[in-house]
Amino acid sequence: MSKEQGSSKRYIQQGTPAFKKANFALFAAAFITFANLYVTQPLLPVFAEEFDVTPAMASLSLSLTTLSLAFGLLIFGSLSEAWGRKNIMSICIVAASVLTAVIAWSPSFELLLALRIVQGVAFAGIPSIAMAYLGEEIEGKSLGVAMGLYISGNTIGGLAGRVLMGTMTDLLSWKAGLVFLGSISLIACIYFVWALPPSKHFQPQPLVLKPLFRSLVSHLKDAVLVPLFLIAFFSMGSFVTVFNYLGFKLAAPPYELSLTIIGWIFLVYLVGTFSSAWFGMLADRHGRPVLLIIGMLLMIAGVLVTLPVPIVYQLLGLVIFTFGFFGAHSVASGSVSQQATHDMAQASSLYLFAYYLGSSIGGSAGGVFWSLFGWHGIVGFAVGLLVVSMLLALRIKRLSKMPAL
Repeated sequence: MSKEQGSSKRYIQQGTPAFKKANFALFAAAFITFANLYVTQPLLPVFAEEFDVTPAMASLSLSLTTLSLAFGLLIFGSLSEAWGRKNIMSICIVAASVLTAVIAWSPSFELLLALRIVQGVAFAGIPSIAMAYLGEEIEGKSLGVAMGLYISGNTIGGLAGRVLMGTMTDLLSWKAGLVFLGSISLIACIYFVWALPPSKHFQPQPLVLKPLFRSLVSHLKDAVLVPLFLIAFFSMGSFVTVFNYLGFKLAAPPYELSLTIIGWIFLVYLVGTFSSAWFGMLADRHGRPVLLIIGMLLMIAGVLVTLPVPIVYQLLGLVIFTFGFFGAHSVASGSVSQQATHDMAQASSLYLFAYYLGSSIGGSAGGVFWSLFGWHGIVGFAVGLLVVSMLLALRIKRLSKMPAL
């Protein structure tokens, strides 16, 4: 029986109390994850100065975290097929929150990096499992909206972490900001554990490696899933590259902005909160590949708009760039949940593995382009990745046989 044919008692439908509880709980989980994951991004210029490291080396405080997260996703996605969804998410979300406060006391940059690697593994127990939970428990016609709301939690969490750290660093210190964020996150963890409805459609599988490996390989043979994974890699690589080195650009002449103002520039993430939910609704109505292509075109246009020097162009370009990225990410992640016919957590894990691998590699590789060519190098690098993403979206449009598409 399909989700569309199932009764309202079996699948969570939009407009019901269960839908609201599930989405608010997962919104809180997304908020915690991304507020803590990207909390070091506005601090890269501070780390470069305080620990006497290069910009590319400072970027490792984010790149190594997303790298360990990427590999952790493959582990937790498979484990959750045997152990369930909510328990793993609850343990990991608490561990990640505690580590944020612990990292504040790091006496050296090397120890800070080591703790961020461990934290990345803890983060891995949340995103792919959350996407699998939505794919299993939410009615098919409501999935686009639910996935969009979850992605909007990503944007608000990432925004809050960046703004908080920029402001707290100027007012007090980056260490005080980390302790404060860790405390807020622990409070949100309590709500998540209380509010998320237990899984009703999860079917546990024995933790046997051979079938899990065969399942993983089958996802990598899917003609639609593989381009979606690659889109995640290239689009996220471009997105993180732009925002990693934005702080260095705006802290230097002719802008010379304070860390507080640079942090508040991340308010552009709010447009991603809107676009992720809006693109999700449009995809449910009009098909996903077209929305993916539109998202890529908006990202390319946005990053090109940042080339002129006046600050107004920087802000306008970032708004367009961010709007397109989160809209495309919402559509792509929802497409994975629709396309996967089995082991949804594994499929989601592979998508997010590519997503965060792109963040790690793109974010660090961008440092080379920044050092050699400045902001023009960053723009050229980002556009190149996005052109590849758009070609992959066109391929999905040709190949996809999904009814939802």
